[in-house]
Amino acid sequence: MNIPDFTDTERQLASQILLERYSRLVPLQSADVELQLDPASEQLTTCPALYWSGLGAEFIVAKLPDQRFRCQFFYSAQEQFGTGRDVYDSLGDCVTTLLRLQADHHATRAAALTETLGTQAPKQDDDYHGPLLI
Repeated sequence: MNIPDFTDTERQLASQILLERYSRLVPLQSADVELQLDPASEQLTTCPALYWSGLGAEFIVAKLPDQRFRCQFFYSAQEQFGTGRDVYDSLGDCVTTLLRLQADHHATRAAALTETLGTQAPKQDDDYHGPLLI
């Protein structure tokens, strides 16, 4: 199955959404990914994809047959996340939903880290006033 690469119009749409999200140009890289398109088959299909990174996460949007799209973001091989939706009919909806979900996850992750560090920080008693500045 030969899936056409992303068109210039599709790349421009993704770039515009990323510009709105990050307030700066984000380089998009072309990639190929192998996906299992038919759950009943173990066959993998090579699909064109767009890749970028931001806020410590990496993003992939793959183009499927019939102008459909699939996406995910990840921090590592152990931390991979989808949107809860297998396929999108609109590239704009796919990219926007992916960015919103990652932003929510980033905020939750940051709050959890702050809470964890806060509970591990040594408690100061009331007599401590910080280092003496000379």
